Amino acid sequence: MPLASIIVPAFNVAKTLPATLDALLAQTFADVEIIVVNDGSTDATAAVLRDYEGSANLNVITQRNRGLAGARNTGIAAARGEFIGFCDADDLWLPEKLERHVAHLQATPEVGVSFSGSALIDDDGAALGMAQTPCLKNITAAHIFKRNPIGNGSAPVIRKAVFDAIAHRPAAETTRDWYFDETFRQSEDIECWLRIALTTQWQFEGIEGNLTLYRVNAGGLSAATDLQLAAWERMVAKLSMIAPEFFAKTGKAARAYQLRYLARRAISDKDTGRAMDLLTQSLAQSWRPLWEEPRKSAVTIAAALVLRFAGPLALDVLMARRGAKA
Repeated sequence: MPLASIIVPAFNVAKTLPATLDALLAQTFADVEIIVVNDGSTDATAAVLRDYEGSANLNVITQRNRGLAGARNTGIAAARGEFIGFCDADDLWLPEKLERHVAHLQATPEVGVSFSGSALIDDDGAALGMAQTPCLKNITAAHIFKRNPIGNGSAPVIRKAVFDAIAHRPAAETTRDWYFDETFRQSEDIECWLRIALTTQWQFEGIEGNLTLYRVNAGGLSAATDLQLAAWERMVAKLSMIAPEFFAKTGKAARAYQLRYLARRAISDKDTGRAMDLLTQSLAQSWRPLWEEPRKSAVTIAAALVLRFAGPLALDVLMARRGAKA
């Protein structure tokens, strides 16, 4: 029985999957199984996986397309490890990532979710010089709701016991439990993290270092902000039934943070109108991000104004000079 499992959801990722698998097979922690869930791919993903058939600790599960949440759920159901990590098939892990998370979880039995920072890379795998560098300690449900310190789905390593605590099986499901909500095609990560925080006693804690390389796809970011916001609002509506007082107290500030995040997405995509609209909505909800994270808020406001009045080239110069954190 392996001590750890790494789950790789894979849907039409023939271009990036080899680099992801090579990085996972190079982990310094050897007591691990890698479970790739081919989620109904129609490109050459299956052919890529055949090239890795000789890897002793790599298993492939093929299913009809169920989305990212569904692929993760299938992987969790098959996982034999005490600790479960996720790596999306366009992201990379540094060689020591799993070893460090396992050591962290073994040393802190009250922690159920271990995570780290992430360096950002572009479509070609080149470093963008930016990183997600979250708060690592004293993580509360309110902090997760407002700022999502985990950052992305390839950052955490989680105890199997945490998923056992939130497992449920919808009436229409005949094969396995759900851990991530498969009705979500966006915001499935934050919905799961927040549900863990609100319904269990497991703690969240990060470790130092940008141990994940998180790929940022160019183009189309701002076009998805409407869908992302709608999914986030649906997550709030769903979980408000579990903890209405929590959401009544934290909702406006968290919405301001979410709108600021989406504004930054629109800025990255050079969508001036959408960026200004989202930023205006954020400030109308709450000014709390301004004093809780003044630097990040100031950079966002400055970037939006430069984009509007000086144009995309001036924005690129500004961001390069500041070395802004994502």
